[in-house]
Amino acid sequence: MRVMGVDPGLTRCGLSVVDGGHGRTVTAVDVGVVRTPQDLDLAHRLLRVADAAERWMDTHRPEAVAIERVFAQHNVRTAMGTAQAGGVIALAAARRGIPVAFHTPSEVKAAVTGNGSADKAQVTAMVTRILRLSAAPKPADAADALALAICHCWRAPLLERMARVEAQAAEAKRRYAERLAEQRRTGGQRKAVRG
Repeated sequence: MRVMGVDPGLTRCGLSVVDGGHGRTVTAVDVGVVRTPQDLDLAHRLLRVADAAERWMDTHRPEAVAIERVFAQHNVRTAMGTAQAGGVIALAAARRGIPVAFHTPSEVKAAVTGNGSADKAQVTAMVTRILRLSAAPKPADAADALALAICHCWRAPLLERMARVEAQAAEAKRRYAERLAEQRRTGGQRKAVRG
């Protein structure tokens, strides 16, 4: 499975592509950071992020895009910009029919390091080790984008199995409700005939 990982941001947006193999084997394909100047208006900053993400999607043809889910931060303005950058990338993926998954920072940290509250240095060290890179990816946004892609490669099969089981359970519940309704209906008709 080829996954594009995105650490969204307006000033720096981390982009990565990894290939997931058998088991937990993951190989880095590409990694980079899109930068936009702070003095540029918001719409044009978002356009630059979207254009770069679209080039990556068209070049690397990912089967899924994994984006970090934005949580409220102390700086509301930063959180808004991060969410907007993630939104334009999700839109670009949707236009191409590429499934998009959002992972929380703690899910990503737990998947990559085994600790949902790991710091950036621990995440970077594990990404470097998992991908067998000769040097740590820099800046941290690049390492975070790789971590997101790795997380999705490892979590996607489990999430798919869970979705299948939930769908099967919902279908079994629907059939049971139909049988129960049919039994009540036919049981009511029998009583009416006897009466």
